[in-house]
Amino acid sequence: MTPPLEQVPSDAALPEAADVVVVGAGIIGVSAALALAKKGHSVALLEKGVVAGEQSSRNWGWCRLLNRDEREIPLMQASLSMWDGLAEEAGADLGFTRHGLVYVTRDPAELAGWEAWVEMARPFQPPVRMIGAEEARRLTPGNDGAWIGGVVSPRDGWANPAIAAPRLAAAARARGATLHQNCAVRGIDLKAGRVAGVFTEKGHIRTSRVIVAAGAWASMFLRRHGVDMPQSSVHSTVFATTPAKRVSPGALVTPDFILTPLPDGGYIVAAKTRARLELTPQGIRYARKFWPTLIKRRKLIEMRLGRSFLEGPDAWHGSWSFEKPTVFERIRVLDPKPNEKIVAPALREITAAYPELAGIGMARIWAGWIDSTPDAVPVISPVPEVPGLVVAAGFSGHGFGIGPASGRLAADLAVNDTPIVDPEPFELARLVDGRPIREPGGI
Repeated sequence: MTPPLEQVPSDAALPEAADVVVVGAGIIGVSAALALAKKGHSVALLEKGVVAGEQSSRNWGWCRLLNRDEREIPLMQASLSMWDGLAEEAGADLGFTRHGLVYVTRDPAELAGWEAWVEMARPFQPPVRMIGAEEARRLTPGNDGAWIGGVVSPRDGWANPAIAAPRLAAAARARGATLHQNCAVRGIDLKAGRVAGVFTEKGHIRTSRVIVAAGAWASMFLRRHGVDMPQSSVHSTVFATTPAKRVSPGALVTPDFILTPLPDGGYIVAAKTRARLELTPQGIRYARKFWPTLIKRRKLIEMRLGRSFLEGPDAWHGSWSFEKPTVFERIRVLDPKPNEKIVAPALREITAAYPELAGIGMARIWAGWIDSTPDAVPVISPVPEVPGLVVAAGFSGHGFGIGPASGRLAADLAVNDTPIVDPEPFELARLVDGRPIREPGGI
């Protein structure tokens, strides 16, 4: 059930000390490690499983500006600029292309929502535009969807989740960072309330600065250290098809399915089915903060009781010892069972829309847990109560594309450099200091 993923070697031994320790080697963590290494800092990148083993290899690969929350737009613009040069910087192809993104619809309310987004984003001058029915049909040749219009972002792109984070991790190593996979961080060593090191299953590392880029595990890990971060995990399934005729040069969003072309000739398919939110102790803890978002997106989410109530990052773990094996060692890679029931209906929708794709099948299927915040905007923030601690998590299903600049911002904050963008919209305080939580913007 695990998606394809390139492997990258680890370093043999832990360093005794590092300027910065990064916890979690997904796209955010490896980008932070690379940025820190380029700045000349010693950095240890620690991962309980393998680089990009969880959500950073289980996403659609989109590098998308279109329909982002207003607060994320500057960060995404910076990320797109970085994606353009990362292959040269890494000395390896990351699969990044700018083939664009097309949304089409037959729903006037949906079209009005996209128009509102385009108007909101106008001050940022994004290269996006609304299209009418005729152009929507021209951009979806072979699909007679009775479109009334849509929106196009021709400069949005796609990068390969199977190789992007591993190759950026290798680039960080080449600049002096050390990488330690299958090495769980059990906790942070605090002295007089300040970061003094980390406890790992393989030993202790002295450091005065830690970046927690732990994805779905972040809230549970932070809570062990007295830090409150509202977070919930959403189960989502996607699958890849067998090679077939190319019906769209870039990603295509329709009311019935989402297609993203793959280099092997197949597609990543995201069926228009509801994501699953399971009832968990962590979910109950933060239910009041998430309630407005759940109401707004109730048609997109199915709620149920599942195994995550008793195991995984949203379960109850209490106050564990840093000297004994933890849940991080028990669950090296969070690899949930995908919902295979979505495949047949999605393939029927696709072949009904594109008869020339008759015979297309599922090549592989996987699922992931999306780490979400109540306002669907990430936390990239120092924790004032714990000097030396920075959090970079809660990317709510759109962290892959925004990853390079997000990791850079976390690195800037960790070493007190001028931040790449204004960090205020991503402060942890907005979710915990009692102020009203903004509704999510975009999609």
